[in-house]
Amino acid sequence: MPKILYVEDDPNLGFVTKDNLELEGFDIVHFQDGKEAWKSFSKDKYDLCLLDVMLPELDGFSLAEKIRKQNQQVPIIFLTAKTMQEDRIAGLKIGGDDYVTKPFSIEELCLRIKIFLKRKDVSKDPIQGLTAWKVGLYDFNYQELSLKSPSKTEQLTHREAEVLKFLCERKNQVIKRDEILTAIWGRDDYFLGRSLDVFVTRLRKMLAEDPSIKIENVHGIGFRFAC
Repeated sequence: MPKILYVEDDPNLGFVTKDNLELEGFDIVHFQDGKEAWKSFSKDKYDLCLLDVMLPELDGFSLAEKIRKQNQQVPIIFLTAKTMQEDRIAGLKIGGDDYVTKPFSIEELCLRIKIFLKRKDVSKDPIQGLTAWKVGLYDFNYQELSLKSPSKTEQLTHREAEVLKFLCERKNQVIKRDEILTAIWGRDDYFLGRSLDVFVTRLRKMLAEDPSIKIENVHGIGFRFAC
């Protein structure tokens, strides 16, 4: 069973969510504070992290930063209150892959988790089409979530790798924002659009060693990946 680190300090919500996710076939390890969750992550292997933002001892963002320093690949989904809209962007900037707003339905949460785990499995499957690209000075390997230049190797998150893969498959084409959002996140909304901008900014920094590579903004439409 996929093993999920679930951190939620509300005991009632934590119990109900854990119980329902276990009925869906997930192995849920639940903690009510960030420090205890970090201790567990440091010694155990997890397939996905589900983190509330507001936590005692160590908040969700700080926990995610520590997780990312140790592991660039494990998917991180934040649970955020509806009124805390900027938290969604902040969480993605520090390495989160997605967010679910409270109150949420178990069906929606399960769907998001299954999408991530399915993509994680696909990225390990060598027969799933082209998985490596030469991008200017860089070698991008989607299976390994790696971006190598002559001077260094960057380890990508799943979302970063998915966005770069999407761009590589449509090199030198104008790509609509809603097309990227629907293909990768499964939906198109304002905050996901801002989330996409965060990932594009991160990829630009990673690709900055080669000035011939550009992720250009196409005003009112989307992007063009020129290389």
